Amino acid sequence: MIVGILKEIKPEEKRISMTPAGVEVMCQNGHRVLVENDGGIGSGFTNQDYVDAGAQIIDTPAQIFQKAEMVMHVKEPQPSEYALIREDQIVFTYLHLAAEEKLTKALMEQKSINIAYETIQKDDRSLPLLTPMSEVAGRMSIQQAAKYLEMHNGGRGVLLGGVPGTEPATVVVIGGGVVGTHAAKMACGLGAKVYLLDNSLPRLRYLSDVMPANCFVLMSSPAQIRELAKVADVVVGAVLIPGAKAPHLITRDMLKTMKPGSILVDVSIDQGGCFETSRPTTHGDPIYVVDDVVHYTVANMPGAVAKTSTMALTNATLPYAVEIANKGWLKACQQNKEIRQGANVVKGEVTYKAVSDAFGLDYKSIDSFM
Repeated sequence: MIVGILKEIKPEEKRISMTPAGVEVMCQNGHRVLVENDGGIGSGFTNQDYVDAGAQIIDTPAQIFQKAEMVMHVKEPQPSEYALIREDQIVFTYLHLAAEEKLTKALMEQKSINIAYETIQKDDRSLPLLTPMSEVAGRMSIQQAAKYLEMHNGGRGVLLGGVPGTEPATVVVIGGGVVGTHAAKMACGLGAKVYLLDNSLPRLRYLSDVMPANCFVLMSSPAQIRELAKVADVVVGAVLIPGAKAPHLITRDMLKTMKPGSILVDVSIDQGGCFETSRPTTHGDPIYVVDDVVHYTVANMPGAVAKTSTMALTNATLPYAVEIANKGWLKACQQNKEIRQGANVVKGEVTYKAVSDAFGLDYKSIDSFM
């Protein structure tokens, strides 16, 4: 199979979907890999690194879309790329379609095969291709919160861990999955007082066993969130419903009860955001203020640490990319139900229920293509 590795064009996105080491493995499996010119520079990989691994450097994205049977990105296709996607071409990337109606309809029109990293799911309900970026984003959420708590950045002037004789900051993490757990670990490590909320009692029991003593694990509810919002210096939104739009757990009314200069970090922004006042921002302009509460809502947080993120992402995606390339999308879906769950839009049909529900579109089970 001819596999195209595209340069990211979303603002300030420096990651690339495959490292040179990943390219070498793909070539060892008999596939031809096309890498867009300078696509890896932001992650510290040169064109020569890719050539040495067996790739061919291609000048433009249009040429890659024209030649490749499968194209890989990190972020979702951008509007300038919609018309370049060919019928029956495999698009393998993060899609987050439940928050992107225009993209969903564009992919339907192109009749391509669209497999989303974020909805590939194992039997234990874990999301193996979302996990590495969730780990990065969870840890980064606390780094960013600590920075924006500084007064010159609009924050309350509170040090997360405090010092002897002062109170530490209060950090509320909503969601006890991968993002939330890593955010809570980072905040705890810096000495903050941390509340970690989830609505799964088995998950709470597990977290209670593994988290440090300055992490207080609580059942999530609207009432609990309302009360904790009043005392929080930082709230991290780490809620995920696989493939679906995130629910709004911090409402506009709650902002009026929060401390001036407190920080909201919405890691769920790729799925629409879990704060009512959230809207996507960029690394170049990452924050805005509503009712004296600072919002950090960058939609591609791991892009700020591109080298770490690219390596972690390739580690996770490569086995699936190799399987799709070796077998073709249909056989890969037939034989691997994890990949089958990644199929979101296939040949003009929405094949992921949460996406069809988000926009009132007709749903067709991927099994009907089997």
